[in-house]
Amino acid sequence: MTQAIPGERETWRDGVETRMLVAASNGARELCIFEQWVAPGAGAPSHFHQAEEVLTVLEGEADVWVDEKHTLLRPGQSVIVPARSVHGFNNTGAVTLRVHAVMAEASFEVVYIGRSDVVRRWQG
Repeated sequence: MTQAIPGERETWRDGVETRMLVAASNGARELCIFEQWVAPGAGAPSHFHQAEEVLTVLEGEADVWVDEKHTLLRPGQSVIVPARSVHGFNNTGAVTLRVHAVMAEASFEVVYIGRSDVVRRWQG
């Protein structure tokens, strides 16, 4: 059995910090799990992944969209994002939003809408 050692918090973009918990870089084969701390007004721009993802709000509230359908998520609520669905979120509250994400692939790969490159993190 391999024990995952979480990474340090890293700044992804203005107002967003991320900490990897489980990924290929620490032994995962089919899962990528991470947390994000998102300042009020910040979030994740429209993007997609090749794998399914589950987003769960732990603290705060978020406007989450999946293929243009918006949902307000509060602590304890989750949304399932199908593979290749365009999605994103914004912190609509007055406090830091904390999000837990689980992806069905071992490394984080994303394509942001309007960009042609693939961003990759936490590869083995």
